[in-house]
Amino acid sequence: MSNVIETRQLRYRTGSFEIPGLDFTVPKGSVYGFLGPNGAGKTTTLRLLLGLLPPVAGTISVLGHQVPGAAHRALADLGYVPEQPHFDNLLTVREVLEYQSAFYQRWDWPFVELLLRELELDGAQRFGRLSKGQKGKLMMLAALAQRPELLVLDEPTDGLDPVARRDILTALLEYVADRGATVLISSHLVHELERICTWVGVMDHGRLVAELPIERFRNGIKRLRVGSQPDVAPEALPFALLGREPDGASAETWIVRGWEPDMAAGLSAAGLSLRDVIDLDLEDAYVELLKSARSLHPEAACSA
Repeated sequence: MSNVIETRQLRYRTGSFEIPGLDFTVPKGSVYGFLGPNGAGKTTTLRLLLGLLPPVAGTISVLGHQVPGAAHRALADLGYVPEQPHFDNLLTVREVLEYQSAFYQRWDWPFVELLLRELELDGAQRFGRLSKGQKGKLMMLAALAQRPELLVLDEPTDGLDPVARRDILTALLEYVADRGATVLISSHLVHELERICTWVGVMDHGRLVAELPIERFRNGIKRLRVGSQPDVAPEALPFALLGREPDGASAETWIVRGWEPDMAAGLSAAGLSLRDVIDLDLEDAYVELLKSARSLHPEAACSA
């Protein structure tokens, strides 16, 4: 199994929001960062993958099992951290973990005790009296204690202080390094994902704008400064032209996707004067992709 998650032509609709036909792939062993603004459809997609929502059409495979029909088999090897805390406020930390342990055959109590110490969680403290950061740590601990092959995390560090975020991500990455697990992590914290992810997918208004290894994402999207040149049809270029605007009286700035260093010589041969190639960080590249996607699908942007 080379991919732990695959969807093909997945469709879903609720009210005015629609996922019109999602092809989504998470490679085995990857840490897949699922990016997108609020309302893009990330949480809806995760709920479809978990069998919590019924698709209108298309197929979903998670850990080799078809969802929703065999969702229970996929969930047996899957750890999930939802966006909102979901444990009973009256239970203590240890009671929460004892309750959770009843559902998982591979529950690892020695590992739980280790993480309780590392994450500085008091087993006697009631869940309802924990801080937001402590609740986030406990939810991650409960997901890791299952010893899952796949972790699905929905904004697991949103709103947490830097110390809590660091502790949660450290525990996650140590588990991935030890077990070779796959992670699908949804977030809008672009810089945080840039540090930990090996793959990235960008969603906007129910559409997957990009999906590729993070190094190709980071290295392939550039800002070019181009001098005066004849009009060029976008389809004649060796890359995708995401944006184009004047840059002074005699130049333009292009945002391009799919850039390779050897393309510079080809542009010169075509009569284009390339003045500069500027790297973009992940956040800038993400913003430019969203702007390009919304120019291609203005009706989606207007309905959001």
